[in-house]
Amino acid sequence: MGDAGSVAPVRRQRARRIARLAAIGTGATVAATAATGGVLLGQARQARRTIPMAQAPPPRCDGVYGARLPGPPITMVVLGDSSAAGYGVHRRRETPGSLLATGLSRRLHRPVRLHRFAVVGALSSGLKPQVESALEVEPDVAVILVGGNDVTNRSPFSVAVRYLVDAVRTLRAAGCEVVVGTCPDLGTIRPIQPPLRWLARRWSRQLAAAQTVGVVEAGGRAVSLGDMLGPRFAAEPGRMFAWDRFHPSAEGYAIAAAALLPTVLSALGAVPERRPVLPGVEGVRSLPEAAHQAARHAGTEVSGAQLRGRDRGPGGRWAQLRRRAFFGVGAVPPTGSAADSATLEGTA
Repeated sequence: MGDAGSVAPVRRQRARRIARLAAIGTGATVAATAATGGVLLGQARQARRTIPMAQAPPPRCDGVYGARLPGPPITMVVLGDSSAAGYGVHRRRETPGSLLATGLSRRLHRPVRLHRFAVVGALSSGLKPQVESALEVEPDVAVILVGGNDVTNRSPFSVAVRYLVDAVRTLRAAGCEVVVGTCPDLGTIRPIQPPLRWLARRWSRQLAAAQTVGVVEAGGRAVSLGDMLGPRFAAEPGRMFAWDRFHPSAEGYAIAAAALLPTVLSALGAVPERRPVLPGVEGVRSLPEAAHQAARHAGTEVSGAQLRGRDRGPGGRWAQLRRRAFFGVGAVPPTGSAADSATLEGTA
């Protein structure tokens, strides 16, 4: 075991490098912010007045899905912020955790035990206690959705990524597979007006790229959510957003879960890996390049890879970009399905 005192500075340096890799063009952003500071502050205040405050906690979704199916349950945990908790919907079967557990159970024909530790309003700095709670249930796979609050609170990206990387490393050290849905595109939120909307989109993409680099370096898999959801959310805000015009609706969560489920299945070794078929979008490249590509392309998965038997090349760690087919999970499963028959654990 190495000296803990020497490990911490190395991790801090790595987090700073990750943030720098994702900060291409940050100088222009800073200049734009300084030039329009008064306008941005006014727009931020207006957005806070327009977006309603949280009124009630999201529905609990903990339980065993597909309890009548054979085999021991697969244990899945969901960590992160309000998007992971499912804030904005009223039925547990509409939450991302329930959607993923239902889809996983149906695809594997096995029970799935779900524990949700995500907290509404959480920043990446709040992941540590969630991870500690998750480890107590010995999870097989963890899904993390976080980053939006780090952007709105203007948390330093190096700090946000460091906390996320620590969470992924801790889970992986315990033998848990980790899938991270990167920061969503906050530029699609209607109460945020230009030019603040443009900056929110830029900040979101920068954090998503930094998260991707950190997650893959830590042994996890990252799925880009921002650009995938952005156009659809922008085109159909009435359907894709919840009542507060900030969080996804049931249909919005179903789209996100459909993008995450194939990667969760792959992390568990449940689907065969295929060769990339979309040159320029898929394939092996350096991790920093893969991270920036993923931030610009909808629903792209980034995971660690080898090239000619090596993990790293001149540009850093090798990474594999994939565009997986979305697996429909259904926002409202039929009556009597795994989601409806889940055995609840704890309070409803």
